[in-house]
Amino acid sequence: MLPIELFVAGLALAVSLMLRPWRMLRGPLGAPWVASWVLLSLLWVLPQNLPAGISIQLSGACLLVLMFGWPLAVIELLLIALVVWLFGQLGWAAVLSQLVWIGLVPATLALGLGEVLRRTLPPHPFIYVLGRAFIGTAACLFVAGVAYEFAHHLIGGVAMEHALVARWLMAWGDAFITGMLVSIFVAFVPEWLATWSDRRYLGPGGT
Repeated sequence: MLPIELFVAGLALAVSLMLRPWRMLRGPLGAPWVASWVLLSLLWVLPQNLPAGISIQLSGACLLVLMFGWPLAVIELLLIALVVWLFGQLGWAAVLSQLVWIGLVPATLALGLGEVLRRTLPPHPFIYVLGRAFIGTAACLFVAGVAYEFAHHLIGGVAMEHALVARWLMAWGDAFITGMLVSIFVAFVPEWLATWSDRRYLGPGGT
């Protein structure tokens, strides 16, 4: 799987750099982007210091896509992986796998889901918060987790049921945090959400 993961990471980085998304950091997204990088770096390293047998891994990838868009989210996820490799206890191959399967894959799925919702459902705040931030995050992380299990041949027999349950529960933990934060941002600091538009979701009176 290593060559595939290297290809996915390299392709995502190349596409994001071609779009030159760092120009968006000159506005109100600059400080939240740096703050989220620091916080998520700590949260990604934290599971390595938990007692053996405890595996709690937050992603944050879908939240980053909602806040900064896919290109900036990809760059931040790569920087997070760099911090995990430098200050964590995992080798570069394990960090790369983590980057791809709990970072880049769910982020890309979130991008696709957002486009589908924009094209098929009405522009309602409820659709944005519940569809993209809450249920959408759970769905993207669950699909990415299942894809990881199949790609690494970890599922089989009874283990499949256990792995699917674990992936489902972990996905909802991330979804709850993402949904809660996005709800707060929509209400108080919508400028922190690059994918939010007052004109689209609130109508002309929202601008």
